Amino acid sequence: MKVRQAFVLAGGKGERLRPLTHSIPKPLVKVNGKPILEYSVELLAENGVEEIILSIGYMHEKIEEFFGSGKKFGAGIKYAVEKEPLGTGGALKNAEEMLDEEFFMLNGDNIADFDLGGMAKQHLAGNASATLALVEVENVSGFGIAKIEGKKILEFVEKPRPENAPSKMANAGCYIIERDSLEFLPKGFNMIEKTLFPKLAGKGMLEWFRHKGLWLTTDTFERLGKAEEEIRKRE
Repeated sequence: MKVRQAFVLAGGKGERLRPLTHSIPKPLVKVNGKPILEYSVELLAENGVEEIILSIGYMHEKIEEFFGSGKKFGAGIKYAVEKEPLGTGGALKNAEEMLDEEFFMLNGDNIADFDLGGMAKQHLAGNASATLALVEVENVSGFGIAKIEGKKILEFVEKPRPENAPSKMANAGCYIIERDSLEFLPKGFNMIEKTLFPKLAGKGMLEWFRHKGLWLTTDTFERLGKAEEEIRKRE
């Protein structure tokens, strides 16, 4: 593992989980007794990531209080606080000065067992500006679906009808990104899926890595319940 740093998105308000998120931030909502975000922090630490930057906003003090320096989780944790919602791209741009030459980026509201070592090996052996984990899904209409050619991602189609889907491969919310590519990101609110990724794809610099393992989303009560059920089954 040569990618020593990770940037994790954890600043959302979790509006679809209200009233649960009136009193706690979404990353601290528990699945099987453990905060959602803790699953990502543990995955990164177990794979040798030394430093984790948590991008936080809504009720950020509670997240900082829970994770602290990261010592008890086996990795150093730093914080990039959003004073206002910045979106996935704006949050990343906000932390640009804190980032290594290459780094993992995760959506902190997913629970997954990404093969980070295999992903890093593929990325570092190539010349892509970003490598994205893609996962095969049955319901393409609920996700951003990739049009692929070999290992290249040509574009994403957001929540397509099944008959119009270019594949069944969805954005799994785990990336390796080269810091140099952030020059294409504007400051302020923006979504990386609509700013950075299309530009890199257009230059042939966006590649993908197949994720075949556990992948649970938690952005609705239905998905949260399914995640709880799945984690309990695996104990």
